[in-house]
Amino acid sequence: MIDQSLMRPIENRSFCFACRKDLACFTRCCAKLDLILTPYDVIRLKKRLGLSSVEFLEKHTTDRIEPSYGLPAVKLKMNEDDAQRCPFVSPHGCNVYEDRPGACRIYPLGRAASKIREGDRAGEYYFMVRESHCLGFEDGRQWAVEEWIADQGLAEYNAMNDLFIDVTAGKHPDTLKSLGERRIQMFYTACYSVDAFRRFVFASTFLRRFEVAPDLIDRMEHDDVELMKFAFKWLRFALFGEKTPAAAPRDAETAHY
Repeated sequence: MIDQSLMRPIENRSFCFACRKDLACFTRCCAKLDLILTPYDVIRLKKRLGLSSVEFLEKHTTDRIEPSYGLPAVKLKMNEDDAQRCPFVSPHGCNVYEDRPGACRIYPLGRAASKIREGDRAGEYYFMVRESHCLGFEDGRQWAVEEWIADQGLAEYNAMNDLFIDVTAGKHPDTLKSLGERRIQMFYTACYSVDAFRRFVFASTFLRRFEVAPDLIDRMEHDDVELMKFAFKWLRFALFGEKTPAAAPRDAETAHY
């Protein structure tokens, strides 16, 4: 979570920044993090490490219920030593750099995004996260926000994370907090444990109860990202009764899942 006291506006959508090994603060920002992972972060990292989603979640995350909306989130587990450093960082930098989480990728910027389907309103806002220990602002190159997004490979992460936001967009906090333990567990499994959700789809009666396009079934069987996208649409139906094109119930009983 970002300390609001560190947030600064970006004038003219441009800023100076550089992160280099010769800076005294190099990798200092990679310790004692309260870093929330998104479902897409989990997929990228578990694939990079050659782990199942269950193995990754058990080894590298802690989970908690977010008090603001009552749904589970997963947080990257820091090393259990005095430094409390990220398990993927070394003195030479990030060992999973190509698949680093979106929160690391976007730094030193932050992004606030909203998408409200009912009102058909969407937007995003970028701001600077100015931490006192970071020396990257002193003699960095000039960046436009759009340049930074392209350079850090953020467009794909933003697109995937916006699909996640869309699951609960526009829902009143009281609605989310009243879902109950069974549906909360469903949310956690569908969002973060893609391998367990795959078993739910393919090893249960799911495909006999719901009509899913054959080509989508083929993609979901082998592609974690396609399955994640399906999971988000499925949750909108299963949790909130929304009509989504991903899966149509075969009977009235299933329609009231």
